[in-house]
Amino acid sequence: MAKRSKAYLAAAEKIQAETYYEPAQAVALAKETSVAKFDATVEVALRLGVDPRKADQMVRGTVNLPNGTGKTAKVLVFAAGDRAEAAREAGADYVGSDDLLEKVAGGWTDFDAAVATPDMMGKVGRLGKVLGPRGLMPNPKTGTVTMDVAKAVSDIKGGKIEFRVDKHSNLHFIIGKVSFTEEQLQQNFKAAMDEVLRLKPSSSKGRYITKATVTTTNGPGVPIDTSDLRA
Repeated sequence: MAKRSKAYLAAAEKIQAETYYEPAQAVALAKETSVAKFDATVEVALRLGVDPRKADQMVRGTVNLPNGTGKTAKVLVFAAGDRAEAAREAGADYVGSDDLLEKVAGGWTDFDAAVATPDMMGKVGRLGKVLGPRGLMPNPKTGTVTMDVAKAVSDIKGGKIEFRVDKHSNLHFIIGKVSFTEEQLQQNFKAAMDEVLRLKPSSSKGRYITKATVTTTNGPGVPIDTSDLRA
């Protein structure tokens, strides 16, 4: 077990054992117990009652956080011609076609999101081993395979986040920074949770959200009362 700092242990003492907090309380307590000396990220972790091995129980989506994420995402766009120029004008950090494909194939992934035009997906699909495990593969369902690359870039830069349940039925998403007000974090939390709840698979039986925690970078986790997580 990793050795915890005195600051972490002191922060953890503020979280009552065997207590599950309502969402607003949990968000406020996570903000209060942040131990990082920088503007830490606030993240939510969920355990879902789904079987991600079944295609009809895969939970994946996007949501535009009303108050943004507190960071400017680095966006890569696979496009050529006019679409490439539109992506650059929209603020994309990296734009290209064969040159970028070769660079990413070599293992370079210094970006937070990838967008591609449909005509590029035949080549981009070959990058599955690099992009897939990192959750960076463009996908039509999340709006990252599109002819309107400018809108996709603007959405991502403006606070659009993507989430996807992993093979262990866990799902993570960020709701902002510690420097955000409690109200801003709560608004972002609600927007993201509403979308997660909306995406509940009809084939999923029993409790949909079995565990929920909000935490900050390097900070202690605050358990959320899942009975309060309703659409």
